[in-house]
Amino acid sequence: MRTVRIGVASRAEISARFKAAFRGERQGSHISFPSLELMHRVLTPNRWRMLQAMMASGPVGTRELARRLDRDVKSVHMDVQALLSAGVIDRTEDDKIEFPYDAAHVDFTVKAA
Repeated sequence: MRTVRIGVASRAEISARFKAAFRGERQGSHISFPSLELMHRVLTPNRWRMLQAMMASGPVGTRELARRLDRDVKSVHMDVQALLSAGVIDRTEDDKIEFPYDAAHVDFTVKAA
């Protein structure tokens, strides 16, 4: 199963993962956000549903994804653009989109202000 870990990470944490990977230590797949607020702005409930619909399904066109989600194409297209800009999903060579994971593990810690 291909699982991606989605969470909040500081630049230092990302740098430490990079250095460990450079030493040959497997790090797995990560999608990191600098703050919980940004993660929530990017990963809205509708976008989470999109990711779930795309998990393990292979590349899909925007129209097909809108059909699967029973949403209008324009709204899905706007959400696709936001997820592409954030690096959460990928565009394939044949102009489809994909979330190349079977599962997502969300991991973050909330600390006192």
